Amino acid sequence: MFDILVYLFESYIHADACPESEQLARKLAAAGFEDEEISEALEWLEGLRRVTRELQPGIAPAEDSVRLYSDDECLRLSTECRGFLAFLGSSGVLDAASRELIIERAMALEGFAITLERLKVIVLMVLWQQEHPMDTLIVDELLNDDGEAEFQPVLH
Repeated sequence: MFDILVYLFESYIHADACPESEQLARKLAAAGFEDEEISEALEWLEGLRRVTRELQPGIAPAEDSVRLYSDDECLRLSTECRGFLAFLGSSGVLDAASRELIIERAMALEGFAITLERLKVIVLMVLWQQEHPMDTLIVDELLNDDGEAEFQPVLH
């Protein structure tokens, strides 16, 4: 599934250029992806679109506020993943709403361990869906899958 998400990012500059689900499924099958992976990816993407549409802007947290994670979130998101999200927030890449959307989409992944590499793909897809301008260095970091973190996690 994650290979499909990266493929979509690399194939479609803007999320709006991505075809509708039925046509996209055919294109992904023609590109050699398995039906089960395609179904999972399309379902996850539809969830991303739905949650993005339903996201209600609230009061923005203060700049010096700290995100507290629930027990379930701590079980699914490692310290490394939470540190990476804090790093992206403190560096100005993510705002609070985008961070919450990323956490929601990570938690929606049933049957997948959420590794740092997978979280990076989720971040990439959320920013892509929101058509958030991304610096080349951020894209490189998000597509970096060598298993080594290139940041210092913020731990509290």
